[in-house]
Amino acid sequence: MINKLKQPEIRGILWMVLTGLLFLGVTVLVKILGPRVPAPEAAFLRYPLGLVLLVPMLKTSLKDKLDLNLWINFMARGVFHTFAVVLWFFAMTQIPIAEVTAMNYLYPVYVALRAVICLKEKMAIRRILAVIFALAGAIVILRPGFREISMGHVAMMGTALFFAGSYLFAKHLTNRVSAETVVIMLSIFVTIGLFPLAYKVWVPPRLDELIILFGVAALATLGHYTMTKAFMAAPVTVTQPVTFLQLIWAISVGALFFNENIDPFVIAGGIIIVSSVSFMTWREAVLKKKQLTPVTHETKL
Repeated sequence: MINKLKQPEIRGILWMVLTGLLFLGVTVLVKILGPRVPAPEAAFLRYPLGLVLLVPMLKTSLKDKLDLNLWINFMARGVFHTFAVVLWFFAMTQIPIAEVTAMNYLYPVYVALRAVICLKEKMAIRRILAVIFALAGAIVILRPGFREISMGHVAMMGTALFFAGSYLFAKHLTNRVSAETVVIMLSIFVTIGLFPLAYKVWVPPRLDELIILFGVAALATLGHYTMTKAFMAAPVTVTQPVTFLQLIWAISVGALFFNENIDPFVIAGGIIIVSSVSFMTWREAVLKKKQLTPVTHETKL
């Protein structure tokens, strides 16, 4: 199979593996940070700190010519991403890493449903079944009626929904401007969007918390860059299966370093969701010769 892959596709896979490792690092650092710093504030501090790291990208970014339509798309993505990261930071303080990661895979399903509802796209029976199976995977993870569904779980459902909106814009933008510009604009507009939310709940951060958040900013900024490079290098049908590695890593890290139980229901639900999303993506490419459903990923912070 690997021998049949073209060189750009191999690069896409490697970029996506690196992306998964970087976002796993983000998850670990946010878990270490804990709940003392409110979620809007923690999310806000991550972006200004990350802007410092984007300075080397300015030279490439300035070559892109931005029209009004691009500015509107950048702003719209910023709105969706703002709400997504606040909910994600909150969820990280409430539920295990593995559950956060597994539920984050749902957002391509939301993309598909939004396309049907808002864009009036028709959905073939195979894709409908894939969506149903993916939602069933979420039910396996949540197990409503058998255990309490916490606010962290609700937050993750919202996170996936808002990330779906964000990455609809991301995929469109990567076809028009450089990866550097996509990352820089996201950081700018999310910083603006998070400021009023952070201001209302501000708690003076300690030095150790600032150091952790700078680490979050560094890993997340690099993760956005490598993910965008993966988008550009290979079709989603190639990179999609790679994202399952992040669930395996998240389960291992949670168990080894945070004493989180290995929940077979989370593993089973994650497998169902990733398999369903991968099938949807493959069918999209077969039928339309192009990918419309963005890569599932992590945190995407």
